[in-house]
Amino acid sequence: MMPRVDPTNSTPDRPRTRWGVFAQRDFRMLWVGETVSGLGNSITVVALPLIAVGVLDASSTAVGLLAAAVWLPWLLVGLPVGAWVDRIRKRPLMIACDLVSVAALVSIPLAAWLDALTFQHMVVVALICGTAAVCFNTAYHSYIRIVLDGRNLLEGNAKLQGSEAATQVAGPGVAGLLGQAFGAVTALVADAVTFLISALCLKRIRVAEPYHAPDQERASLRRQIIEGLRFVGRDRYLRPMVTWGAVINMALMGYQAVQVVFLVRTLGLNPAMVGLLLTSGSTGGIVGAMVATRVSRRFGTARGLLLVQVATAPFVLLLPMTTAGPGLLLFAMGAFLVGIGVSVANIVVGSFRQTYCPPHMLGRVVATAMMINHSTIPIGSLLGGMLGDAVGYRPAMWITTGIVAPSWLILAMSPVRGERDLPQAHEPQQAHTKG
Repeated sequence: MMPRVDPTNSTPDRPRTRWGVFAQRDFRMLWVGETVSGLGNSITVVALPLIAVGVLDASSTAVGLLAAAVWLPWLLVGLPVGAWVDRIRKRPLMIACDLVSVAALVSIPLAAWLDALTFQHMVVVALICGTAAVCFNTAYHSYIRIVLDGRNLLEGNAKLQGSEAATQVAGPGVAGLLGQAFGAVTALVADAVTFLISALCLKRIRVAEPYHAPDQERASLRRQIIEGLRFVGRDRYLRPMVTWGAVINMALMGYQAVQVVFLVRTLGLNPAMVGLLLTSGSTGGIVGAMVATRVSRRFGTARGLLLVQVATAPFVLLLPMTTAGPGLLLFAMGAFLVGIGVSVANIVVGSFRQTYCPPHMLGRVVATAMMINHSTIPIGSLLGGMLGDAVGYRPAMWITTGIVAPSWLILAMSPVRGERDLPQAHEPQQAHTKG
């Protein structure tokens, strides 16, 4: 295949090899570390609510509060972290975040085995791990560009998203089986080990990071935060993307906060079956990662993004229709199709942002976009949990999925609708160009 310019890349791709981006050693190290860590994270997503429900007999509202605590740090520290990450080297920060997460996660099994575990303890751990995730993910999105030298970003992001989705297929099932056999707290030990492996893989990456410019050191943190906010707020592409992301994240987390309780208490499923059903969305994520590049090349990054959302988002309404027995297939199918849409969006939007934004502002832009997107996650988690206790688990699922289904209209009313491909690089005048 001849070298080509990817619609989302600002620089030409390297000549393709049989292994693609896997031919690069540093990318392999990054991929292995994040794949293993992703397996642990997907175990924890199921293990934490199972511990809260099974060990501490927590209410639906409490489960929603626990989920919100993981994401609350994005709202509290997301913007200053973005400006800070632009000033420092990314890899040492990412390694430190991994080690902090290890210590925090290990404390829950230790407390449980000593019969001293409390819900407050779990909330504190969720806040610590959430804060570490803010720092890690902000640096990580900038670090991918460094590892790949700004090239093959669509393919690289697709590989990372695909492996993440694959681990999410295995993770809930493993969490359910561990919870059934040994108790849910045991699963968190596995997650702590995966963070250690991630830190070791990051340590072995050899690529040299460019040093930040001296003028960035002198610039005030407040000024840099404002620059990131203005860049996102004035840009005709980034603004509707983060708006759409904020809305859909709130609704997704709304039903995800109550879905485990819904499956356990309304449908009477055991932990193993809950874990198996939750793998449906992750299986869709794998398919989405496999087709994202092909869809982008066939229809264009902008048009393909919109078409996939139109084709998948409405099927989320199958989830609240779920009943016991054969009706469980409705949950599996709905989660599978929504997983495809979310995966494609993560790959296309992430790759676009990495190539579209000026490198010296990437950390701030990523943090601003993710802060806005993630700020609605704790709101959605709390809303879903409170609705579950107030009106019932199935009605809560109907309300929250009813927001996801038409969310694609936000993209349809933006400049994305009139474009085949998203732009390759930011041009200052774009912020003032009418659609």
